[in-house]
Amino acid sequence: MTPADDALARKRFFAITLMRLMGVAFVAIGFILIGGGFAFAGQPADRWIGVAIVLVGAFDFAVMPMLLARRWRSPKDR
Repeated sequence: MTPADDALARKRFFAITLMRLMGVAFVAIGFILIGGGFAFAGQPADRWIGVAIVLVGAFDFAVMPMLLARRWRSPKDR
């Protein structure tokens, strides 16, 4: 593995890790909004905004790392 390949793999690993961390942060912020921890747009709207943020965070945490890994997968040698 060349140093350029190693640097690229390291960048991709950090991108996937940051995607997961952002997903966790979105889920936490969404649950705080749903629970009424702070006011953003008023209580009925805050719950719906919180639900949307939780869903986006779950997608970022669970699906996006798999999509990125599939896109960046090394070609198979035949």
